[in-house]
Amino acid sequence: MRISIARLSPAALLLAVATVFYAADKPKPTPPAAPVDPYSEVQPATESLDMTMYQRIRDEGLNHSHVMEFASALMDGIGPRLTGSPNLKKANEWTSQTLTKIGLENAHLEDWGEFGLGWQQMNTWARMVTPDTAVLILQSTPWSPATPGPVTGDVVFVNIQSEKDFDQYKGKLAGKIVLYGAMREVPPVDKALFERYTEKELEDIAEFPVNANAGGIPPEMQARLRTYLERMRMIDKVAQFFTDEKVAAVIEPSRDGKNGGGSGGTFFDDNGATLGRTPYLADKRVKIPVAVAAIESYGRLYRLTQAHVPVTVQINIDTQFTGEHEHGFDTVAEIPGTDPKLKDQVVMLGGHLDSWIAGTGATDNGAGTVVAMEAVRILKALGVKPRRTIRIALWTGEEQGLLGSKGYCKQHFGSAALSTAPDQMALPEFLRRATGPLEVKPEQKLISAYFNVDNGSGKIRGIYLQGNAAVSPIFAQWMAPLKDLGVTTLTMRNTGGTDHLSFDAVGIPGFQFIQDDLDYESRDHHSNQDVVERLQAADLKQIATVEAIFVYNAAQRDEMIPRKPLPDPAGEEKRRAPIEEIFPGAPSPAAPEK
Repeated sequence: MRISIARLSPAALLLAVATVFYAADKPKPTPPAAPVDPYSEVQPATESLDMTMYQRIRDEGLNHSHVMEFASALMDGIGPRLTGSPNLKKANEWTSQTLTKIGLENAHLEDWGEFGLGWQQMNTWARMVTPDTAVLILQSTPWSPATPGPVTGDVVFVNIQSEKDFDQYKGKLAGKIVLYGAMREVPPVDKALFERYTEKELEDIAEFPVNANAGGIPPEMQARLRTYLERMRMIDKVAQFFTDEKVAAVIEPSRDGKNGGGSGGTFFDDNGATLGRTPYLADKRVKIPVAVAAIESYGRLYRLTQAHVPVTVQINIDTQFTGEHEHGFDTVAEIPGTDPKLKDQVVMLGGHLDSWIAGTGATDNGAGTVVAMEAVRILKALGVKPRRTIRIALWTGEEQGLLGSKGYCKQHFGSAALSTAPDQMALPEFLRRATGPLEVKPEQKLISAYFNVDNGSGKIRGIYLQGNAAVSPIFAQWMAPLKDLGVTTLTMRNTGGTDHLSFDAVGIPGFQFIQDDLDYESRDHHSNQDVVERLQAADLKQIATVEAIFVYNAAQRDEMIPRKPLPDPAGEEKRRAPIEEIFPGAPSPAAPEK
């Protein structure tokens, strides 16, 4: 707007002149600072810890906990949460609503893509009819079709280990109840099913093993992988054979747990029980009803068949499919950051919301879900205004290969192409190696760290550093005031099998806590005993308190959590390749022999 000096009064003239001089002297706004490269940020030697906040978080988390309320509402109120199921949809909605209720913002569901079949178990039971009446302990395997109501059939044991074994059963299985799977040993339970780490065991975990195969796949893992692949190749053929032979139903024996925990009526319903590699895909669906039985129930039937005693079983597998192209969703919510310079950066925490079906998914991974919810509840209850944004994410599809967290990371942070080599294409997608290059999205540089809980109900004893040496002195200082809670151990070791790996794969610091084992591997993990009774309330309070402190510290410090070098999948193979022409006088592999 132009100003006409001739029309102004003296007072107005003075004001106008003063305004002009002020505008000339006013400093120009400072341009926003260039974002710091999280791969080169200099870290302080000493952490600035708010011990008053430590005390407040401890008081809220240990003395005013709501973690068991969350646990009962999720596990008892909703139940098992198989990926793609109606129950998981309920759990997604409940977690989103509950996070909003306790004060988080932007609670929403994020679609990570198509999963496959929606399915749920309505009822499953079986009883031996002859030579005696007996109730059998079993349930349907995930994604099994239903029987047409209760069906009764003669029981036959089928042992197929190779292609030549099919011939002996052709034309003999129509209408039969098939026992499929070797009868295993059932040793006495002479070791504790419930264990906590000893100081010696924690010292062993803290010691980093340097081995000859570091960076590659250990020989024992390669052997296990070969066995797994061979079983998977056979299982598809066996399933189709049983379908073609029109068997009435299949009963499989449950695997064992650690220290003989897979007995006493406990059974496991995970991947080892499903009669197919990917039974949740419509074109790979299992076409015959399948149940998994406690080893004692299976054993009685097996021994009678081996003694050539006629055995008859009545079985009713009542299941239903709820869709063929169900999508998977992650629950996401935030406590917004408040620091003008740091609020766009994010600290994440979470665990996976999905479970198997035999129990209610309490320790795997209802525990990780509810402690993450309790951790953010603690911070909201204390009125924390974090400098960085705190984001909770509850994943789905973890049990089928980290599908939810991988999908989230691919959409937000980046991804690398998977190998298409013939040997790799034979593997499930979650086992195929990345070949690169890693394509990184802008959001990747804004995530300071991700903290995960997925090892059951046992209290936190420390943290796996996932090979991130630079973070060791930082976490050591964070943990020092938590020693009285049992948090003492740092290890450079990697730990696998859960969602922090999705972040690690795209160059974001992802961490899993060290937890007391309790009875997780012996009788809870993927079993009918994975229920609220296996949760330890005091341990869950401790986990939520420790996780809240880690998240708070990461949100408040000036710097982001230090990062390892950006993953380079293609470069990894080159770095492991043999050095050419290293032997004196030896011809180069490319040079023709003379």
